[in-house]
Amino acid sequence: MMSRIARLLPVAGLLLATTATPAAYADGLDMSHGEAVKLFWKSEEIYDRNAQTVTLTGGARAVRGDVTVDADTLIGYLRKKAAPQGQPAAPPPATNGQTGEADPMGGSLELYRIEARGHVHIYNQTDQGWGDRALYDMDQAVMVMTGKNLKLTTPQDVLTARDVMEYHSKTRMSVGRGNATVTTNDGRQIKADVLVSFSAPDSPAPAGQAQPAKSDGSPLGGGSSKLDRAYGWGHVVLRTPTQTATGDRGVYVFASQIARLIGHVHVTQGQNQNNGSQAIVNMKTGIATMLPGSDSPIQGLVVPNEANSSQAPK
Repeated sequence: MMSRIARLLPVAGLLLATTATPAAYADGLDMSHGEAVKLFWKSEEIYDRNAQTVTLTGGARAVRGDVTVDADTLIGYLRKKAAPQGQPAAPPPATNGQTGEADPMGGSLELYRIEARGHVHIYNQTDQGWGDRALYDMDQAVMVMTGKNLKLTTPQDVLTARDVMEYHSKTRMSVGRGNATVTTNDGRQIKADVLVSFSAPDSPAPAGQAQPAKSDGSPLGGGSSKLDRAYGWGHVVLRTPTQTATGDRGVYVFASQIARLIGHVHVTQGQNQNNGSQAIVNMKTGIATMLPGSDSPIQGLVVPNEANSSQAPK
């Protein structure tokens, strides 16, 4: 059985339900931890009692703290709220007066998952993400975005991917799958088939200043994400304005701007090229150091008119 709620009140250019139906108190639903979720929409609200979902159409928005999710359609997944530890369970749900069956959505509810479809835009004051579809699991604090032109931006970096983009808030981990790329503000770039990056922990506040707010488990929550390191697998490519290095897999540390590549490594600068099994690449100085390996010797091609370059691979 599905019921449609039509009593709506304009709020800030959107619409907020005001009836006392199960979906109407969405702004008071608990997200397992953290602040309440506020829901806004422009067209219809459809509450599916059997599927335990509420669907908001025509352009919808979910807000939790300073994190906002906009999409053509938002689907909220609901469940009964568990009793606090040490307290007795809630009484059985009330029966339906017509059928005598228990109401499957009776009792207190909580929102545990949000699905966004169409023109998804998730953002806070500093970070933004775009995709065609997104699913956010509040228990695991994991967001998965799919679609075309996937992008996640911070003040320092831009992460893009072709197939899937994930954000794991508890571990501060971002994953790009399919031609994934991180581009820094100064033009340095890391690319791989699969790219896993980790954000740095929150820095302690200077003496006499308040500690910045910690992440609340929301995607993009708790302030801007400054990348700490990135791991790449499959067709790894590192680019600076003067140099390109490739390998089968690699790791890059953002603070030191140093990367290590392993497997079928090629480092090129202009017409100069060095090949080997391993390399340490300093993307700040542009110097690449080839390391010996057991599978193949180091080989190089040095063009005379570029041989005197102080940044040539060695």
